[in-house]
Amino acid sequence: MPVLFEQRGHVAILTLSRPTARNAWGEDYNEDLIALCERMEGDRNIRCVILTGDEEGGAFSAGANLKDENTHATHSAAQFIEELPRARKFVTHILTEFSKPIIAAVNGYAIGIGCIATLSCDLIIASERAEWRLPQVRLGILPAHAGGVRLARWVGKGNAMRVAMGFPLKADEAHRIGLAQWLVPHESLMKEAMQVAETIAAMPPLAGRLVKESINRGLDIPNVGDAALVDVYRFMILQQTEDAHEAHDAWRQRREPTFKGK
Repeated sequence: MPVLFEQRGHVAILTLSRPTARNAWGEDYNEDLIALCERMEGDRNIRCVILTGDEEGGAFSAGANLKDENTHATHSAAQFIEELPRARKFVTHILTEFSKPIIAAVNGYAIGIGCIATLSCDLIIASERAEWRLPQVRLGILPAHAGGVRLARWVGKGNAMRVAMGFPLKADEAHRIGLAQWLVPHESLMKEAMQVAETIAAMPPLAGRLVKESINRGLDIPNVGDAALVDVYRFMILQQTEDAHEAHDAWRQRREPTFKGK
């Protein structure tokens, strides 16, 4: 599998691995990530996920394989219509809709679809070598799968427009404008990512899942009052979980809680 899978405790690590081509994207990435997300969705032992690039590739992902003449090529309306179901189930949608928190550990260049994949995660930790690029306009196309809109949700319209027009975004700037929540020395990237992931995984997992849902769905609700009302229902449901009772009891008894995801 070109996407490597590793599990450490309650944390899963997914690694884009095509080191001879700087972890360039391929349909196999999409297939593997969809299969792995479906598998992890039903695994209660996995509470948080890290997505990164193979260190030997020297990048998170260099994006689409432009050496392939079929890349970015649609030859007929029939082909376009036939491929629509696959487009609706692309990895960006899968990552966004995945119910558990996903951390992008960006270890180098994140270009094109590699960049958009990071924008589909929930938190971003950047190595000092990280750099985001959306070169599609220079190729006569645009960032697909709402790449520009996804970026605008992280950093605002102006900053998103700048990157979508092909200007690179380096790690320190990405951290300054809020795309990366952590900026760390390259050699500390995975250690920091694991610390963040383990902190999240140690929390009540059902609450973590609904926090992700609340923010992602809430961004699509234009009225804050309506978003708040929906959260009342999430809050009420979480109040009835065993983990919520355990968290409160542990706090009152001054002991460490044990969460079961129930």
